[in-house]
Parts: sequence; C-alpha cells; structure tokens
Amino acid sequence: MKALILALPFMLFASLATAQTWETPRMPWGDPDLQGAWTSATITSLQRMDGIRELVISEEEVRELEQLDAELLAEIDNLPAGNLPVGKVVGGYNSVWLDPGTRLLRVKGEPRTSIIVDPKNGKVPYTITGWFKYWWTLIKTQKRNNPEEQLNGDRCVVGFGSTGGPPMLPVLYNNNYKFVQSPGQVMILVEMNHAVRTIRIDSAPLPEQIRPWLGDSIGHWEGDTLVVETTQFHPQQSFRGAIKHQLYVGKNSKVTERFTRIGEQEIHYAFAVDDDKIYRQPWRGELTFRPSNGQIYEYACHEGNYGLTNILAGEREQGVNGIRWIYGLITNPAEEISHEQLSPSRFDRKK
Repeated sequence: MKALILALPFMLFASLATAQTWETPRMPWGDPDLQGAWTSATITSLQRMDGIRELVISEEEVRELEQLDAELLAEIDNLPAGNLPVGKVVGGYNSVWLDPGTRLLRVKGEPRTSIIVDPKNGKVPYTITGWFKYWWTLIKTQKRNNPEEQLNGDRCVVGFGSTGGPPMLPVLYNNNYKFVQSPGQVMILVEMNHAVRTIRIDSAPLPEQIRPWLGDSIGHWEGDTLVVETTQFHPQQSFRGAIKHQLYVGKNSKVTERFTRIGEQEIHYAFAVDDDKIYRQPWRGELTFRPSNGQIYEYACHEGNYGLTNILAGEREQGVNGIRWIYGLITNPAEEISHEQLSPSRFDRKK
C-alpha cells in the first residue's frame, strides 16, 4: 500500500507528460498537417432539434436521443403488410444503405443539439427575402418531370444538401472527406458525389463571371488554423436539399471556414455564413471531423442506373401542373420534410 502511495505522484506526472506531448503535425514545408480521411457523421442536424431549447444537454439526455434515433432507424425496415400505397411516399432506403452516424455531435467534448451555434435558437436567420427564396425554390424542386428539374444530387452534379458545401454538412450517408495538401493548395475530396474542392492558399480570386459548383475558395493560415473564404457560388447550387437538412445559400453569399487540428483524432471545423440580403445576421456553426476507417472509393452515381426513367414516368403520370400538382404537394409532402424516421423533426418532443 505504501509503495502504491509513493508511486501515485510519478504516475500522475507521467500521465500529464503524455497529455502534453501531442503537437500539431506539420508538412515538410511547415504548414499544419490536415491530411487523411475524415468523417463528420452525426445524428445532430444543422438546425436545433424541434422541442429542444439548449445547445448543450446532459449525458442522460444524450443517451435518450441516441437510443431514440437507433429505434427510429431500425423501424425503417418494418414495412406494413400488404401492397404499398399507390401514389404515396413509400421511402427510398432500408437501414443497410444508411450511415448517418449513431452519436450526437460533440464539439471539444460538449454534446450539441444543433450544428448552428449562433443565433442562440439554432435556426437559420432568414430575412423575408431569404425566407421567400428558400420556400419558393423548395416548392419548385418538387416539379421534376424533366431531367434538368431534378435536384443536383439526383443528377449527380454535386452531393445532396450541403455535403460538399461550403459549409460542409453531414447527410444520411457518405459523410467522408479526404484532405490532401501541397505547397500553396489544399484539396478536399468529398465522397458525396466525388466532388473536389481546391483551396488556393494566398491566391487571387477567380474572375467574377466564373462560378464553380462549390464556389471559389481562397485560404490562408492564421497560426495553426486554415481559414478559407468562399464566394462566387454557382446559381444552381443556391438551394441545397437533403432529408437531413434544407438550406438556401445565395450565389453572392460568403462562407468563412476555419479548420484547426486539435488532436490526433480531431479537427475542429467552424464556419460563418454572411449575406445581408438572405439572412438577418451572419450565422455560425461548428462540427468535429474524426478519422474515417479505410479508404474513400469513387462514388459512381449513374453508371448502369435506370432509375431516372422511372422517376420521370412517375412524375408525368401524377400530373405536375396546375391545381392538381399543388394539391398533391400539400397532401403528399416531399420525403425531405415528411420522413418520420430521418427528417430533423424525428426528435420533436412536442409530438
């Protein structure tokens, strides 16, 4: 017993020394090393879960929400007996195809109920103009009887929602990214849909008329933090629709991101979105990137996929014009909004 008591100070010193030995890894030319495959998968959504007011909750509440999410995901596979209802949303996936994460988002150890940290209510602060653009564009996306009217994700142009961003937000699956660095550039490979962001360090912006799908990203280092400012978004990338989040980012919005390696297993990702025509104030969010197991393989999207033919045939059969279309939109809302197991409303405690 006496020997154990004498050993305790040395054990404590060794533990503290180990904790202090981690240093930011660096590339051969001196920049912090962000390289590797990372994932942002989490059950936490962009906006605050309905019925929850606090950004940070107790560990008991965390366990309750994670258990509820696991039960809802398993429930997807329990299809009702008999024929599927004609003309109704019947779901597109069973659980084997989904990988949204199983844990609530933690940022520097804190369990979070939304990615948004400001405003305090955890909601995107749209202006009246921004609110109108969001809803009008969302309504228009439901009219899909021509190929060019499909969502960008359905067309395999970019990923669903804002997975490629910026801001880069988690969706239902394929929430993996690969960071590759070279002197003067940082490349981020986005698994969904195999898009690539090229961040030019200390570079001049592209000519104003050039608008890449994921915007024009210029980076610089502030100490060990990579700061990236992105502007000049493609106009067809303004509405970013997915089951897990729907977001409107104007073509002239500015997104500022901050990537900081804070441990061997963690990159702190913070972002701010600014556009005084679309939002009442700049709004901010935070995420954590963790190491992803294995390689990121090519996202092969439409090769051998005959689904679009059936999508178009189904839309045209329903009739997508006039009062009939509006009535169908109201009575049979899109899966992005209505999916009980996967949409952000699944955690609504007021139900």
